[in-house]
Amino acid sequence: MKKEIEEFLKAGAFGVVGASADRSKYGNRVLRCYQEHGLRAVPVNPKEREVEGTACVASVLELPAEVESISVITPPAITEQVVAQAATMGIRNVWMQPGAESAKAVEFCRSHGINVIADGSCILVVLGCRGH
Repeated sequence: MKKEIEEFLKAGAFGVVGASADRSKYGNRVLRCYQEHGLRAVPVNPKEREVEGTACVASVLELPAEVESISVITPPAITEQVVAQAATMGIRNVWMQPGAESAKAVEFCRSHGINVIADGSCILVVLGCRGH
């Protein structure tokens, strides 16, 4: 999976779909992990105005153009909607965090030429972030 992860991490900015204001949730930990590494991350959550001091967008369709990679921390049924929006936006890399994976979403990514990581790899482990 190394090549796919390297490609994912080359992006200029990252979307965190399912970002949460609750610091105990993975959607918050993933956002903070990007921030700790000095990476630009945009939280995506229709119910929040901001997370960890960063302005939130309501959906993938509102992400800025420089976001080329998204981490997805959503239930599988939502992940399927997220990848369709990602394709519309030209997002090239999707990392489904453990628990967010859906066979249908993975197949959609592959059939649309999107680099997809959905093998149980966790960005917190790959980047070496501790679970605060």
